[in-house]
Amino acid sequence: MKFNFFKKEKEELHIYAPVNGQIVPIEEVPDPVFSQKMMGEGVAIIPSNGNIHAPVNGTVIQVAPTKHAVGLRADDGSEILIHVGLETVALKGEGFNVAISEGDKVSAGQLLIEVDWEYIKKNAKSTITPIVITNSMEGKKQYTVTEEKEGLQGKTIVITSSDK
Repeated sequence: MKFNFFKKEKEELHIYAPVNGQIVPIEEVPDPVFSQKMMGEGVAIIPSNGNIHAPVNGTVIQVAPTKHAVGLRADDGSEILIHVGLETVALKGEGFNVAISEGDKVSAGQLLIEVDWEYIKKNAKSTITPIVITNSMEGKKQYTVTEEKEGLQGKTIVITSSDK
């Protein structure tokens, strides 16, 4: 029998769906910045209902002045951008109510942004919401995207991050 007392277990981070909806590959987001992974590895959700909640435990590192996006640093160092809808920066904060501030510690499932989806549908290009690991290009971790097609906020794991 062989014991591996000194072998470090691979750390895994589960990134949960921040909102209910249909899960789509990042490559299908109708915006090249996301679909060509210019901002990093990720996945997207076409929301069906609900607000945006923290997908991990971590710290808020960015809240867009226009309230349409939030950046989190997970406890494992992964930096996660949740970008609510496409071309929503033009809404100048309308349709969004931010519940957190930069520097806040958040727990998975905690409310981040209240969203008026009807307003977003009428006034933005799309409600599709990319969830991107903005520091995935550093190559320190491996990211696996779910095969699931439907996401439940706080229940469905959309991305798993593990040490290489």
